[in-house]
Amino acid sequence: MGRTATGEHPSPWRSTRQRAAILQALLNSGDFVSARQLHAELASVGFLVGLTTVYRTLRMLEQEGHVDVVREQSGERLYRPRPSDGHRHYLVCRKCGISLTVDAEAVENWAEAMTRKTGFSDIEHVVELTGICDHCRRPAAETASETVPEPRPREGDRARPREDGHG
Repeated sequence: MGRTATGEHPSPWRSTRQRAAILQALLNSGDFVSARQLHAELASVGFLVGLTTVYRTLRMLEQEGHVDVVREQSGERLYRPRPSDGHRHYLVCRKCGISLTVDAEAVENWAEAMTRKTGFSDIEHVVELTGICDHCRRPAAETASETVPEPRPREGDRARPREDGHG
């Protein structure tokens, strides 16, 4: 406990009970999570820590390269432990928040080429891909019919007009 996904302490890390609990909650989350969600998760198990402490800890983990960050449609930052083999790029559904890792080799190659071409060093980049996943894109009636089949009319029943006025 108190280590990043790579098993190392972030360099300015001063281990405290609060930071260790925040880091463990983040590691246990399994997907992108907001500071508020982490704060609520910790409170739900009886661990009281200030929301400001959660934000500061996540910011430090971000600055040290130990978390990947995406933004929700509202602009809120979501965090996920960074895999030991480096940062990733994600495609995030704007409706439900599901995220998929995407191959972004072309982006990485471009960033490296810009480093060589411009003479800049320590170049950072942010690529945010968002969209609507297949599940959220389908009409509500279609997804509802998958979970709760609509009753079939019995012979002799009159068809009821739909609520939307069609049919």
